[in-house]
Order: sequence, then C-alpha cells, then structure tokens
Amino acid sequence: MISRSTIDRVFESARVEEVIGEFVQLKKAGSNFKGLSPFADEKSPSFMVSPVKQIWKDFSTGKGGNAISFLMEHEHYTYPEAIKWLAKKYNIEIEETEQTSEEKEQMNERESMFLVSNFAKEYFHNQMLNTNQGKAVGLSYFKERGFREETIKKFDLGYCLDEWDNFTKAALTKGYKLKYLASTGLTIVKENKQFDRFKGRVVFPIHSMSGRVLGFGGRILKADKKAAKYLNSPESDIYHKSKILYGIYQAKKEIAKQDNCFLVEGYTDVISFHQSGIENVVASSGTALTSDQIRLVNRLTKNITVLFDGDAAGIRASIRGIDLILEQGMNVKVVQFPDGEDPDSFAKAHSDVELKEYLENSAQDFINFKVSLLLKDAANDPVKKAGLIRDIVTSISKIPDSIQREVYVQECSRIMEISERVLFSELAQIISKTNKDEAKKHQSEKKTLEVVKKQEIQVKEVDQLSILEKEIIRLLLLYGNDEVDFTEEIVNIDEDSKEIVTTRKYQNTVSAEIYLHLHDDEIEFTNPIFQEIYNEIIHQLNQFEKLEIDKLVNHKNDIISSTVTSILMDEEKHQLSNWESKNIFVKESVEVLFKAVNDVVFNLRRILIDRLVKERLNSEKEYSNAEKEEIMNYNSLRIRLFEKLNRVV
Repeated sequence: MISRSTIDRVFESARVEEVIGEFVQLKKAGSNFKGLSPFADEKSPSFMVSPVKQIWKDFSTGKGGNAISFLMEHEHYTYPEAIKWLAKKYNIEIEETEQTSEEKEQMNERESMFLVSNFAKEYFHNQMLNTNQGKAVGLSYFKERGFREETIKKFDLGYCLDEWDNFTKAALTKGYKLKYLASTGLTIVKENKQFDRFKGRVVFPIHSMSGRVLGFGGRILKADKKAAKYLNSPESDIYHKSKILYGIYQAKKEIAKQDNCFLVEGYTDVISFHQSGIENVVASSGTALTSDQIRLVNRLTKNITVLFDGDAAGIRASIRGIDLILEQGMNVKVVQFPDGEDPDSFAKAHSDVELKEYLENSAQDFINFKVSLLLKDAANDPVKKAGLIRDIVTSISKIPDSIQREVYVQECSRIMEISERVLFSELAQIISKTNKDEAKKHQSEKKTLEVVKKQEIQVKEVDQLSILEKEIIRLLLLYGNDEVDFTEEIVNIDEDSKEIVTTRKYQNTVSAEIYLHLHDDEIEFTNPIFQEIYNEIIHQLNQFEKLEIDKLVNHKNDIISSTVTSILMDEEKHQLSNWESKNIFVKESVEVLFKAVNDVVFNLRRILIDRLVKERLNSEKEYSNAEKEEIMNYNSLRIRLFEKLNRVV
C-alpha cells in the first residue's frame, strides 16, 4: 500500500494541465486550456482543462475528474498505478509496503498482462547486456546498426536467447502465471509444450503513450527461410496494433513542441531519426495506416509529414494512408527519399544537419507528390491523365474544411492545367455521391432512431426537482464561500388585519443562506448523489467554516468526484466556442448571486408545495375543515412564491 503522506505529496505536486499535456495537445482558452477529446473521434475541441480548479471535463463523452482520474480513464491505470506514475513524473519517492500474495491475486487480468509485459521488457534487455549470447548476437547487431548505448536504453531494446523456453522458465520461476504469458503471446503453448515466441530474435518493446509496454516486435538474425523476418505480438486485451504507433511514447513531447509528426514505416527508422536529433517521429510498424493511429497523432498536432522509401511500388501501396489523414482534417506533407534509400539508411549516411535540411527542402504537399509520382505513366495518355486528376480530386474531397478544399482545387488546376470550373464540378459530384452512399448506408438505422426518439419524446418528463437540486449544488460549489447582500421580507398584520410588508437587508455566505432555507423547511434531496455531496459540504462547513472544493474533487467516492467535476466544468463550457472573439460576452453568475440563490430556493419550495397540494386534491379521502384550511394555506403560500419569482398564476 502507498502511504498517505506520499499520496498527499503527489496531489500537492501534480498539475492537471501538465499531466494531460503529455497525452493531448492543449491550447489556451481564457484561463483554461482546450483540446480534442482523447476519448472520442472529433474535429472540434470539446475537451477542457482548468488549471485553477485542477480538473478536466470531456464534453463529448461526459467524462471528467482530476489528474488521477484522467490516467485511470485514459491509460486504464489502477489508482495505485496512477499515483506511482505521477510520483515518477514529479520525482517523489514512494513509501509503500510490500504487496501480499493475496493482493497480487486480486489484480485483474489486464494488469497481470501489463506486469508480465514489463517483466519481459526488463528481462530481454538484461539478457542482451549481461549474457555472452546476448552481447555476441543481440547487442552486436544493434551496434552494427550504429545505435549508441543511450539509444538502446531509451527504447528498451533487448534480445531473447536462442533457447526454446529460456524466458518462459524465468518468468514462471518469478511467479508469473503461464496463463498471462500465453495471453500476451510471449509464450506459445501447444498441448503440453511451451516455448518462447521471440527466441533468437532482437526485441523492440512497443509502448503506449504513457510508457506502458503493450507488446513486442522481434527481428530474426539468422538466415531461416521458414521463419518470418519480423514477428509481432498477437492481438490481445492490451495490444491492438492498429491502434498504436511505435515510438509515440518517446516522441509525444517533441511532436507537440514541433507541431509536426514524421511518419515512417519501421522500428529502426524511428530509432535512427532519434539518434540524429529528430525525435518527433513514429512508425506504423509495417501495417497499413489506420484511422485510430492517425487520431493518436491528431491529439498532439494537426500536421503529419509522411516519409516514403525510394521504392515506387511500396509508395503506391501506401498512398491510401494520405486520404485517411486528410479525412481527419489534418495537414499532410510528403517526403520521398532517393532510390534505394529509406529513413534509416539515409540518416546513417548523412549528418544530422544534412538530414534536417533534406526533410525541410524535400517536403511537398500531397497534390504535387501524387502528380510527380503518377504523371510519368499518364503523361502521353489522356485517359490515364484524366484518371490521375480524378484521383487527386477524390483525395481533395476527403478534406472536411471547405476553404482548404478550394485552395487545393486551385493548386490542382494550376499544376494539371485544367479549369477550376471542371474540377469544382467533379468535386461536387464526388461529394454528392459520397453523401448519398452514406445516407443509404445509415437509412435503416436512421428510421429506427427516429422511432426511438419519438417514443422518448412522448414519455420523457423533465425532472424539475433534480434540475433545481443540481443548481443548488452548483451554487454551493462555485460560490459557497462568497459573502452576498440578501434581502428578507417581513410580513406584519396591523390592527385592521392588513398585511404590512417591510424589508431587511443582511449579509451572509451563499452556503449559510442555502443551508438556513433547506434546514428550516426540512428539505431532503431526491437525488441520492446530490444529497451525499450536500452532506459533505455541510460537514465541511461545520468543521472548517469554509468549503474546500479540492476535498470533493479528490473524494474517495468516484461518483462524487466525477459529479462535482462535471458541475464545476460546466461553467467553463462556453469557452470552447470562444464567444468573446465574436463580441458575445457571457454574464458571470457571481453578478446575480442574490437572485440566483432566491430563485432556486423559492422554485424548490414551489414545486414541493405543488406536489403536496396535488397529492391532497387527488386523494379520495374526505378532509376535515382544518385539513381544508391547510390546503388553502399551501395555495396561498404557492401564490406568494409565484409573486416573489415575478410570475403570473
């Protein structure tokens, strides 16, 4: 168990904007930061981070919380793992007791797979550095590739000894279960036999964006026609090769800093670039580029530069990835290396300065690249040339931004020497056809959805009480400690039985005022979570005479923590639209606090009285004169509340 003092130091040191900034590209939005949701596919930012409140909210999915909850949600960490990750980031020494065997047993399967993978990473690395075979075969291979010791350590490179079950035996001896060795693919189990998947291979650990080991890539070093040159971990609960990019963990900071990402194909391409001082580079690991992989980069930058080998056939096979990048609303450039060269070999054959200059000078937009690649075949063939133009216009149609589309059409017109009118006509036809196909595809789903929506509208009833209860909690969380001038009406009866209404002004905190009203009327919340939060707030006020929001944001009850965060961040939602830039200014709630408190309290009373009167009137019971008078008094009070709310009965 991690000690309380360590947890407190982590909470004191961790800055939510710094933690989330490791995974999401954040941009300033007033006093907050905003970015694309890391939990949903979106083009416009709906993710907000508040440095003042030290919380975040994803408006597209409704998720929210503090730095700990973000790591638990995004990286699927357990609470202790999130604390350890933050402690490592902020150089905090962890005080903890040794886990018992029972506690280890309770860990879920995913966590067990992560533990096994981390052990494998360390084992393969140590075997390469500290065994005769590891040094002679694995380490010498990386040295021959020109990789320095610090580079080998940076990427946790390793070697699996060329023995049938050396790693498996070591893992079992350490107490790791065969079940998890098999589910991660590290060990292949057949009948009563088991052997190491990566035996005799150098190993490239594949990390998540936070640095957790998800899987491995292994390259065989001896000539064996029956064995694949490269071998990857199989798909598992923690490793999905279509959703991860090799090197993203080591590159994420530099990608955000440079506002650009270089995309290559292989592991060694990434490693060679890092060693040449270019760290904003990732690899698709030999697989066809996917939308999930592009979205991973999209969190950090809107700009991708795709690096292609000099092999023309390979380029044609990979060119589809450009359209996928354009579909995500990203800016794409292309660099092609000379014939026979790839990023790895080019980086080794040139100085760091020469490599950087080549990347800067050779980058071209996708239109110029496609034209230079395909025009050779189509130069003297009108039909092929027309096909090339359609191909380019199809790529342009993938771009969601209409202004960008128009700019690219103009560029295509200039390069291909064809009128813009013809290109725009072709573009309109492609977009129209795409829209029709999409509409047709979702037609049956849409009909079903419309039926469901109609049913929902018919049966849906707005729960006014829950809305008012949420508003009370919001006012307490945001302004509970604020001193406000309130006005009270005092009703006296004169000698002629006429009401004389006088007013008294007094000052009170928002929390004390709300508490007095609810306590006087003995009002309980119908929503149990709101009631629990309210109880916590009152407990704090009784103990400290002040509301401490951070204790609620970091509450041990996840539901309380997420509900409080959601309410707090709803106040910041307007910043996503940047209304101020459009000369639309949102009025601060603090300017009308007196009215806001009175409105919510009086409305709450009004609804409760309405319900009470309806219950009595709908009852078949015969009322006594006293009970009838009570109902009349309730109605009288209801009318008075309407008058206070400036409404007409």
